[in-house]
Amino acid sequence: PITYPKERSYCVVELQDLAGERRITDILYDAMYEGITICDLRLGVEIVCRRVEEAVREGANIVVLSDRNISRYRLAVPSLLAVSAVFRWLSERGLANRVSIVIETGEARDTHHMACLIGYGASAVYPYLVYELIGELCQKGEIKAPYEQAVFNYKKALEDGLLKIMSKMGISTLNSYQGARIFDTVCLSRDFVEEYFPGTPVTLESDGIFEVQDSLLARHDAAYDVENPQLDYGGDMKFRKGGQYHAWSPFVVRALHKFLETKEYEDYKEFSRIANEEHPAFIRHLLDYKKAEKPIPVEEVEPVENILRRFVTGGMSLGALSPEAHEVLAEACNRLGMKSNSGEGGEDPARYWTIKNSAIKQVASGRFGVTPTYLASAKDIEIKIAQGAKPGEGGQLPGKKVNEYIARLRHAQPGVTLISPPPHHDIYSIEDLAQLINDLKESNPQAKVCVKLVAETGVGTIAAGVAKAYADIVQISGAEGGTGASPYSSIKNAGNYWEIGLSETQRVLMENGLRDKVRLRVDGGMRTGRDVVLAALLGAEEFGFGTAAMIAEGCVMARLCHTNQCPTGVATQDPKYREKFKGRVENVMAYFRAVAQEVREILAQMGVRSLDEIIGKRDLLEVRTYDHIPGSKRVKLEEFLKEGYPEGRPLRCLQERND
Repeated sequence: PITYPKERSYCVVELQDLAGERRITDILYDAMYEGITICDLRLGVEIVCRRVEEAVREGANIVVLSDRNISRYRLAVPSLLAVSAVFRWLSERGLANRVSIVIETGEARDTHHMACLIGYGASAVYPYLVYELIGELCQKGEIKAPYEQAVFNYKKALEDGLLKIMSKMGISTLNSYQGARIFDTVCLSRDFVEEYFPGTPVTLESDGIFEVQDSLLARHDAAYDVENPQLDYGGDMKFRKGGQYHAWSPFVVRALHKFLETKEYEDYKEFSRIANEEHPAFIRHLLDYKKAEKPIPVEEVEPVENILRRFVTGGMSLGALSPEAHEVLAEACNRLGMKSNSGEGGEDPARYWTIKNSAIKQVASGRFGVTPTYLASAKDIEIKIAQGAKPGEGGQLPGKKVNEYIARLRHAQPGVTLISPPPHHDIYSIEDLAQLINDLKESNPQAKVCVKLVAETGVGTIAAGVAKAYADIVQISGAEGGTGASPYSSIKNAGNYWEIGLSETQRVLMENGLRDKVRLRVDGGMRTGRDVVLAALLGAEEFGFGTAAMIAEGCVMARLCHTNQCPTGVATQDPKYREKFKGRVENVMAYFRAVAQEVREILAQMGVRSLDEIIGKRDLLEVRTYDHIPGSKRVKLEEFLKEGYPEGRPLRCLQERND
């Protein structure tokens, strides 16, 4: 679906012949009239739609929507908006199956852009600006390959990425994906989505057509109203000073490491302040808890030990982490009464039933390292249906990290990349899942079974099925967490906020009379006691920490996990780097104790004595905005503040087991 430069130049002669079968329609509209700035995006979109309809009725089989002729006085309709609006317009008039839409745009660059354009109706994409850039880089010698080879490599990478995205959805042909609209929207208003992207679920409302228009004008002005136009500084993939904000920016990591050096609670509070107040990154940063008129003394709140029992670490495998890092997390959790998660790579039998045993044993689609003894040593057994950072993909361990030791634990061959399949090949229905849950409970009758799901639209219905399949715990995993070895396109564009998935799951379980049978566990970017309390107010009873736990044992977010060259020895199997591991059990314990103490202080401010008293009580939430970030005031969070629960139903789990 990605066209070559030569294909574009070959077609242009025919396309310019407006009497022929193909038409070019500029997706442009006037930005200025007689020196006065004018901008009406809605009118611009309608003009494009009417021109395309006219061309189709006159017999055009292919219509090329182009933004190539943009100028100081002409604005381009955003390419995705143009494609979706035209496709909807033609569909409503019964014309969509008579024409193929080709989009010629300078906006589209990566696989997600291509997937969106095709998913909303484009038959092919011509990213002309990227081709021009590749040509320029080849001329300068920054790309060593010949131009034709460089373009071929880029096109192949895009198409491979599209296949990967389609495979996540279980779709095998491009025709099935085209126009299927298999997306969620985040921060677009319902009216805007229903008008231009019909059929797309709305998860969180914010901007409409006027805000899109304003951002369009701002970018246009940045190009034409300044003497020396400058590209955005970037930093989307990796932190760059002055660029895109990251939740785990270096100064946030340094603040946590400072606390671990001093063990002073005031230093932890400073880390918590920076993490929660410097810059909103997640939905929970736009929410706050209501303080009581009469707070209670912190001494009257349940002890730290009770709160710690609700904490777990994320599923980080032995293989992704070095043996030393994996064991430090397990030992720290066992000493605190928490539960550490083995991840999907098995565990050294020498650790079973010792202080270094992982209390949660994960069973993933690859079944790496799963043995009867492995299951028997668990307090919880977790079935990983999907992973928050990369839903629709299985776990991936690069071959260079598979040494003799890791291969022995996973019953595999050294040096071979280990990739779990996206689905469990023995689970194609809730009944199949119920069978696996039963088998795991038979293998270890004392263990509770947890099923890990991903936050997205519809997860509540899946969670209800999981509860009916007799799981004891349902885990909702958010996209904010993530492994350093996940593909960038998945980290940035797949999954959703756990706040959305958790609130839907809580509501659906209550509506189906199942909330008292299962515990809800949540993970994804958890860092502070405030995160824990807000998750509890949305319905969670247990809380998972992944990246934060790694940082507590020395991780510096170098983002080299997939290279086997982690500079701190946390995520590597290379002996040279493992020697640099300085993580200590005491540091991890200090971090989690501080988080639990912060939870106690917040509960005291709320006037309650235990977490159980606030679970699921969304009426104790209120909206929070930031004056220095105007966009924070546009996000509509009223949905999270509506109870919307059936009356008289339990808000939390009341059964020890769901048998």
